[in-house]
Amino acid sequence: MPAIYGVSVLPALPATITYGLYAGMTTATLSANLAQAQAAYNLLNCGAKVATASYAQGDGSRSVTYGTSSLPGLMAYIQSLQVALGIVVQARRPMRPYYR
Repeated sequence: MPAIYGVSVLPALPATITYGLYAGMTTATLSANLAQAQAAYNLLNCGAKVATASYAQGDGSRSVTYGTSSLPGLMAYIQSLQVALGIVVQARRPMRPYYR
């Protein structure tokens, strides 16, 4: 990873994802889907009963409805979009004491 003035710069993502589950989708579409899914997650956490997220793919458009019992599924969907967009979602390793 190249560094400019001590700040690491991530490589630019291609305009269209060419691998994985989201192959053929543009990064703009994935970003819009991510924003919509995060908004639905916020609605569910605030007490709304049902949230709907829809997206268009090459073979047509789809719509997904999440209830409060499906928060883990919605979180997994958000994390898969973040991985496809190159957003780091891994937590830091726990710090452990090292004795000599």
